[in-house]
Amino acid sequence: MPPTKKNDEKPEPGDLIEIFRSGYQHWAIYVGDGFVIHLAPPSEYANAGSYSMMSVTCDRALVKKEEIWDVVGSDKYSINNLLDDKHVPRDIGDILRDAERLVGRICPYSVVTGNCEHFVTELRYGKPESRQVRSKVEIAAAAGLAMAAVGIFAYAAGFFGSRDKEKETK
Repeated sequence: MPPTKKNDEKPEPGDLIEIFRSGYQHWAIYVGDGFVIHLAPPSEYANAGSYSMMSVTCDRALVKKEEIWDVVGSDKYSINNLLDDKHVPRDIGDILRDAERLVGRICPYSVVTGNCEHFVTELRYGKPESRQVRSKVEIAAAAGLAMAAVGIFAYAAGFFGSRDKEKETK
């Protein structure tokens, strides 16, 4: 039985399936008859737990066609055509043809520039995007700016504080 959308509709071929793993999301594209196609580094499989985080060290991944429940395992999932508000989905025939042609191929893999989310969004929209990477980069950048601001503040406080101490000793 395929997953359901939030409104209990069955997924349609071309729908993006977001699978909530521990610490990240894995993505697949539904191709019908209970199957998905996804880009999977060797450490990516259902119920892999923290081992699946090893995918950050991989530079190659295999395009697989598997039954959806073999990919989802016991994790939570949803149908999430996340960029439909930004891009018009490609023709479903083109999506399915291109996805099927890629099955069995070993592709370059990078968690930052070429992960499973990039893979499915390129199939659906013709544009590889990863919101989870973008949001993590934005968080890291904000944290870096905050740390820099704290460092500058601490330096300034120390600098100006030492000048006040000089006045007191004179």
